[in-house]
Amino acid sequence: MSNHDPIFDVIVVGGGHAGCEAALVSARMGCRTLLASGSLQAIATMPCNPSIGGLAKSHLVYELDALGGEMGLNADLCGIQFRTLNVSRGPAVRATRVQCDKRVYARRMQQVLRETPNLTLVEDEVTGLILDDARVACRGIRAARSGEIHARAVVLTTGTALTGKIFIGKEVEAGAGDGRPAAARLSESLKNAGFGLFRLKTGTPPRLLASSIDWSAAEPQEGETPPPFFSIAAKMFHVEQSQSRARGGECSTWNIPWAPGTGQLPCWLTHTTPKTHGIIRDNLPESALYGGLIDGTGVRYCPSIEDKVVRFSAAPRHHVFLEPEGRGKEDWIYPNGLSNSLPRHVQEDMVRSVPGLERAEFAAYGYAIEYSAIDARDLSHALESQRVSGLYFAGQVNGTTGYEEAAAQGFMAGANAALNVLGGEPLVLSRQDAYIGVMIDDLVTKGTNEPYRMFTSRAERRLILRQDNARYRLLDEAERLGVSPEGCRGQTRRFAALVEEEVSHLHEAHDSGIPLAVLLARPGVRYGDLTQKRLDLPPEVIEQVEIRMKYQGYIAQEEKAARRIKGQEAERIPAWLDYWAIPALRYECREKLAGIRPESLGQASRIPGVNPADIAVLALIIKRGKVS
Repeated sequence: MSNHDPIFDVIVVGGGHAGCEAALVSARMGCRTLLASGSLQAIATMPCNPSIGGLAKSHLVYELDALGGEMGLNADLCGIQFRTLNVSRGPAVRATRVQCDKRVYARRMQQVLRETPNLTLVEDEVTGLILDDARVACRGIRAARSGEIHARAVVLTTGTALTGKIFIGKEVEAGAGDGRPAAARLSESLKNAGFGLFRLKTGTPPRLLASSIDWSAAEPQEGETPPPFFSIAAKMFHVEQSQSRARGGECSTWNIPWAPGTGQLPCWLTHTTPKTHGIIRDNLPESALYGGLIDGTGVRYCPSIEDKVVRFSAAPRHHVFLEPEGRGKEDWIYPNGLSNSLPRHVQEDMVRSVPGLERAEFAAYGYAIEYSAIDARDLSHALESQRVSGLYFAGQVNGTTGYEEAAAQGFMAGANAALNVLGGEPLVLSRQDAYIGVMIDDLVTKGTNEPYRMFTSRAERRLILRQDNARYRLLDEAERLGVSPEGCRGQTRRFAALVEEEVSHLHEAHDSGIPLAVLLARPGVRYGDLTQKRLDLPPEVIEQVEIRMKYQGYIAQEEKAARRIKGQEAERIPAWLDYWAIPALRYECREKLAGIRPESLGQASRIPGVNPADIAVLALIIKRGKVS
């Protein structure tokens, strides 16, 4: 790499889950893309739990897959356990979770990146940004060995690297976790460009050798058969594979050692004990978190074991899930529930006080990590900086936590960087249409002072934003981008037509004078119970038909509310509007609006401190076309 190389269209900085999705979508859209990582070997690694999905997070993965992202397919092909969560509850809050083979996940994603046309990988430390003379547009990056590399757009997906510090008790070292280097010089470059940084904290438990665990003391948690896949492609492949085997033939395994969903491994459940809690309490001053070394705010909804023992002091025990990180007997085990920043010898005593772990051997110690993030309220809904054009941010640098949140942002930032280069309109998803839209709107409208993670409770329209219908509600956007496989989009179009056709039939057909739609809406009645049913409908179509019939009144109500709110979002706020020149707005309101610069009346209405009367004033001024 040298200064004389041709200009890139898009440069992606960072090879985590956000960086992988950003680079892939940009390259697949035809842009000459560079992915710069401090360690190519660390691309797509899983420094925390090697699982994808979970409550609300799986919604993001299904949406990402519908749009053409890679995470869902990669998880399906590298999964070692598949489960559906919240099965006993309604479809709006059901979720898929896939435990992955950690090494295979990273290896396959790296292979996909290497084989993608228009995509170049470089191992180098990015030390700064190249800005224009007015410091309002990004023109590329500076790297330690490669020097200046120019591009039309830059996407920063730095994860926990910005001035990252790792804590094990009183031990402190620079790093981004999982052997990845920190990025101190890039942090300074962002500060010099006018970005305010604040500190956040996360952590991970120790890793244990599978062969050292007494599995008889733990309760097995089996996977689900048939496996629930994230990706449309994996579902199509699974059907093809089943049909091929029924004919006595063989089917490709997509460049992995096993077919997706086969050979699942159990996870195991154990728990802490009063002895465990006593060890932790006695050593709290030695914890980096409680010893005063860490200033950053941690993840409230995923607390460390120290936090749990302090905050829930009356609890006699806490769950510990022993989750495999791979298939081998000597592979590591992730003790989910024991995240901590205690000294090494204390971690050993603590872990060995847990049933089944009395003789556990450590493969790696747990640690806390503190890092810098930007205020996402500085970004537009396209995840582009409002102060520096052509500069996009995605992932933990925006204050989020979780692989899924990062990947979804990475895809959106990469797609919008590519659209910027190609002269297209930005891709912005409404919070009425997608969980991705909810997350991005939350970040750019409200910001966050703690690591943000997705919950179903954040989505006002969760009944119509289910994971099972992601492929249908995002089909138009997928068609526009054109990066998802045509076969997948074609199947979605066919399935959508079949759903509409059968819904119409159920409203028109009767059984003993009762419309079939009414019969199917009754509790406990399934499509297969109907006398006039089709026998050729795929399971995915039947699922959509059943949900439509059983929740049709609620769905209609939600869709009506979504249309009303989207009407507000369609009211764009013009750039000429000077909030400080509107005396009818309260001072607090003017301050909030001027700081965030909302793009629409809908976004403005969601800013804390802005009330309906303020929105009415803005609407009047916009309609009038002038402030006074």
